[in-house]
Parts: sequence; C-alpha cells; structure tokens
Amino acid sequence: MTATADRSTAPRRVVFPFTAVIGQADMKLALILNVIDPRIGGVMIMGDRGTGKSTTIRALADLLPEIDVVANDPFSRSPQDPDAQREYNTQTLPVAQKKVPMIDLPLGATEDRVCGTIDIEKALSEGVKAFEPGLLAKANRGILYVDEVNLLDDHLVDVLLDSAASGWNTVEREGISIRHPAQFVLVGSGNPEEGELRPQLLDRFGMHAEIRTVRDPELRVQIVEQRSDFDQSPQAYLQKFSETQATLQQQIIEAQSRLPEVVIDHDYRVKISQVCSELDVDGLRGDIVTNRAARALTAFEGRTEVTLDDIRRVIVMCLRHRLRKDPLESIDSGYKVDKVFGQVFGVAPADEDSTANGRQPVGAR
Repeated sequence: MTATADRSTAPRRVVFPFTAVIGQADMKLALILNVIDPRIGGVMIMGDRGTGKSTTIRALADLLPEIDVVANDPFSRSPQDPDAQREYNTQTLPVAQKKVPMIDLPLGATEDRVCGTIDIEKALSEGVKAFEPGLLAKANRGILYVDEVNLLDDHLVDVLLDSAASGWNTVEREGISIRHPAQFVLVGSGNPEEGELRPQLLDRFGMHAEIRTVRDPELRVQIVEQRSDFDQSPQAYLQKFSETQATLQQQIIEAQSRLPEVVIDHDYRVKISQVCSELDVDGLRGDIVTNRAARALTAFEGRTEVTLDDIRRVIVMCLRHRLRKDPLESIDSGYKVDKVFGQVFGVAPADEDSTANGRQPVGAR
C-alpha cells in the first residue's frame, strides 16, 4: 500500500482567534500548557457565566496545527502508531492531514454515545467485532470539552477521567471486549453557583483555573467592540490576527519538541513536594502535575531549565483544587497555596513580589 496525501476540503467553521481573547491569562496559560504536555491531565475552568470559557477553548483547538493521521481511521491514529500498522498489516499507511479534533460532550449524552457500542447481533451471526465508535474515539489525539461538567452524571465523569488518565477506552458487552486509544486533553468548565464536583473527581483534573468577570469598564468596552468587529466581518478580523496566531502556533510546536530537554533542579522538586505536604494534599498527583506544568511553561518560553518564577506561575492552578475544604474557612485556596509557596521557597507573597506585576498575559494584545 502506498502512502498518499489527503487533505479534507470540508468548509471550516470560523472561530474567534485565540490571541484576540482579552484577559483570562490563567485559563489561556493552563490550556496551552496542556496542549504542550497532555500528561498534565487536563484543565477544570470554573467561573462566572459569559466570561468566554467556551470561546477560548474552541479558539485554542482552531489555533493548533494540523496533524498527520491514518486516512479514514476512526481513531485518528498517527501513521507511525505500531498498533495501527499491526492492524492494517503494513508499515506504509495512507496519510491524511486534519485539524486537531475538538469534541463537545453534551450533558444528556448516554454511556454508549460516549464510549461507543458493539453490534452484538452482527458479532454473534458473522463472528466479527462490529464497533460503532463513540465520542472518546473521535476525541483521540485532540481535545474533549465538557461544558457544565459539574452537572454531568458522576458515572460519566468517572469514565472520562479514567480514559483521560489511561489513554484507552474499553467497551465490554455480553462477553465481547473492544479496546481503543483515547488520548485527549480533557477540558471541563462550569459555574460554581450550579454545584461543585466531588473532591475525588476534581482531584483528577491536572489544573484548575478560576476566572472572573472583567470589572474594568475600558476592558469591557474593548471586549464588546472586538466581538462586534468579529461578528460583522469574521474573515477580515481573522486576517488582522493571522500573524500573532501563526507566531503562537509556532511557539507551541517548538515547545512540544523542546519539552524532553527541560530539566528541573532536584532542590526545586523537593520544595514542591514540601509545599504539597504542608498543604496536606492527598496523594502525589499535585507533586507530579506541578513538575510537569512548570517544565511545559519553561519549554513554552524557550528555555530548558525551570526557574522559581515558572513554578510560582503554575503551582496555584495545580494545587488549589486539591486542598481539603473547610466550610468555616473564608481564605481563598489560591491565596493559601501562594502563602505556603512563599514560606517554603523563601519569597514574598505574590501581591508584594515585583515578578507578579507587569507580566504580559498569554496571547494578549
């Protein structure tokens, strides 16, 4: 079988450019870091209604470069994937290019819709595994977005988190079992007023970004004007941001290739674990995710050695959702993490530290 190039000609939906999104630096940074290193474990974005959560997530998926996939493969596997080569019985697979998958999971989805189904009748009569792929299969090597994840059935959340952690989805029906790759960045969003996720589920998300409504009148006017300009002439607006979009896309590609070279000093790793210990964080996910996020940020900024400032910029998002909740405590969990970080690393709190001021938000204009 000879390799052929095949590019989809289907019209693409026009999406608001990622670099045009104003503010919400934490959310944008967390999303970018998870794209650079999907092993971070996804992002949980909690915030007020109408703060651009869905717009920003879809904008990120549109920003990402096209990937090589096996032509007509239901799981969008890479042509170099050994499993795909073994299944098709050849090392030279037909190649197609497609945008990174961005799959929305509706709240009313059933388990069969999410995981896929097996045609039992066909399996018994013809002796073949007739598998109808679900949303997890379509999200492989892409982004799976669950809006209002705090309203999703707990069982489905368990399925999503297990697949995101293992990279595989297993469907078993009537003694027939099918397993397929399901490697995706899980992104959840929600409004805390509509309910909280169970702590053991919240802990499974790598990072947690809290976003608030912009209060500055000038910024609000700027956001409204930008949205109006985009709605009136989407193509012209996209052209205006094409250069910054291309620059950020290249920065992400370079960071992905640079990531294996990034190192973090042993002393910093010890102090990260000390912060987790003093905050009484259960398990080791907090330690692992903080290390990975700091390395991804370092790669994103074109360096190979993690600095103290890299750790500070990610540690709150990696740990704030892992703290034990005390209903009588009024202190914000993010402030608590930063305070302990300052004590362990011997630096001033964020509001007193000059490094926390004047930093250009990711993708801001």
